This record gives sequence, structure tokens and C-alpha cells, in this order.
Amino acid sequence: MTILITEWMPNGIELLQAFGETTYDAALWKDRSRLFELLTPCEALIVRNQTQVNAELLGQAPKLRVVGRLGVGLDNLDLNALRERSVTVVTGGSANAISVAEYTLAAMLALARKLPAADRSTKGGAWDRATFGAGVELYGKTLGLIGLGDIGARVAKRAGAFGMRAIAHDPLITPAHFAAAEFGIALMALEDVLRASDFISLHVPLLPSTRHLINAARIGLMKPTAILINSSRGGIVDESALADALHARRLGGAALDVREHEPPGADDPLARCENVLLTPHVAGLTAESQERVCTAVAQDVLRVLRGEKPMFAVK
Repeated sequence: MTILITEWMPNGIELLQAFGETTYDAALWKDRSRLFELLTPCEALIVRNQTQVNAELLGQAPKLRVVGRLGVGLDNLDLNALRERSVTVVTGGSANAISVAEYTLAAMLALARKLPAADRSTKGGAWDRATFGAGVELYGKTLGLIGLGDIGARVAKRAGAFGMRAIAHDPLITPAHFAAAEFGIALMALEDVLRASDFISLHVPLLPSTRHLINAARIGLMKPTAILINSSRGGIVDESALADALHARRLGGAALDVREHEPPGADDPLARCENVLLTPHVAGLTAESQERVCTAVAQDVLRVLRGEKPMFAVK
């Protein structure tokens, strides 16, 4: 068995090496020609979000049986082409959901209390209590969740500990779903969630139907004090419209862990916004989550190679 890993995988490689010939190159995704050469005997391919697994790549991998995705997003995988080739796709399931949920709460707290700006100001020699003493509490505020899956539900549970009220929009969830029923989350139309929320957190996949889901018109529905958090996929937010709203102070702030283009260009207008927290796609990356994700993907890849049923196969 030949296994190829094209991106960073800090754990689980030893499981694969014990099973068969394993090539690990965290930068291989950048060298498409060498990647194609190594794919010829490959039966298992493990990637993150940079390797484009499309028809062109599959054409170079005649023996490929399984693709392991170290994470949950699938927008770099051509699922139709993979299904046509009968290649199984496995993910880490919800192994990084806790880390993303904790990031979301951290981002909310940081922006509510203006901590990034206060840090920069104080390190610059100022002692501006008047400006940075005007933050807000999470207690009593409304959190709007766009998507109430594994991550959204965990965010709602943690927000409840801060005394927040959670509402949500998710067309795939009914009021009888455990998250809505057990946590008392009201399900609403998207526009109603946007109007009512003090904090809005996005937890949906990037699909044609969700690209620029948050656009100029929908940003216009939000409270001028609202804070938007995106830890899902960058293309869900129209960044140009968001930058316009933030510069015009028509929105209270935003935390973006994901971008339409990663990394963004040097002329990124959002980097010039004082009320924005920007991080480099790390919401799901903690020591604990990576151990869980990598191990889960490695184990599922091996299950497929052994002819067994995987735990976290994409249907």
C-alpha cells in the first residue's frame, strides 16, 4: 500500500507507516508536477485545504482508493469526480469542533472588550482607559448562529454559560433537533437572525448557495453595533461589502479566521480596520484537536485500505 500526505500532519503518521509505504511532504501541494509523479502508485491521499483534489489530479492517480481530509471543509475536493471514480472521502468528523467553538467565544470576548486595540495602544505607551473602558458584556446579549451543526451547537452551549441568548438559522435543522431542543435555541429565518443578533457567528460550509451569503444587503440588516465572526470559510462573506461597512462604522466589528483568498493580498482593506480581529485560519488548530483529527483520519484511511467501513466517510 502506498500512502501520500501532501500537507501538514503533526500526528498519526506512525500509524500509516506501520501499515505501508508512506510519503510525507508538508509542502508537496505547492509542487503540482512532483505531486502528480508521486500519485501514480498512490492508493491513499491525505490533504488539508490547499491540495486541489480535482479531475486533473485524479487523472494522475489510477490506483487511488481513499482521500483523507484533515479537517471538515470539502471545498478543495471535487466530490462528484471522486464519486465517479469510487474514491472514498473521509474526514476528522467533529474532532476540531471544540477548538473552533472556543475560538468563537475568544473572538467575541476580545472584540466586546476591545482587547486587540487596547493591547496595541498600551504597548505603544498610552494608558487610554476612557476609550478601552467602553466595552460591552456578553451577558444578556443575543448570539445569532448561522448553522447549528456540531460546531454551532457547541458555541451555543458555551455562550449559555455567559448568560447569552442563542438563536439560529439552519434550513437542515428542525425544532426537535437536540441542539435546538436541549439548549432552547429558537430557529428563525436568516434575515430575522441578522436583525436580532448582537453577535453573529458563521458555521456553514462553502457551497454555491452559501457563497457571499453575508453580502451588502444582509450586512445592512445587522445592528450597527453587531459583531460578525467567521471561522467557517472566507467565501461566505463578501469581504468588500464588509470592509465598506466597517470603515463607515455601520458595523461594530468582525473577527475573521478565514478569507476569500488565503493569505490575503498586501493591500487588504480589512487589515486597516481598527475594529477587526484577523487570524490565519487557526480556529480549529490546537494541540488537542490536531491529535484527534489526524488520528481519526489516519485510522479511517486504514479502515478503507483494509476493506473495512470508515467512521467518518463523506456521503
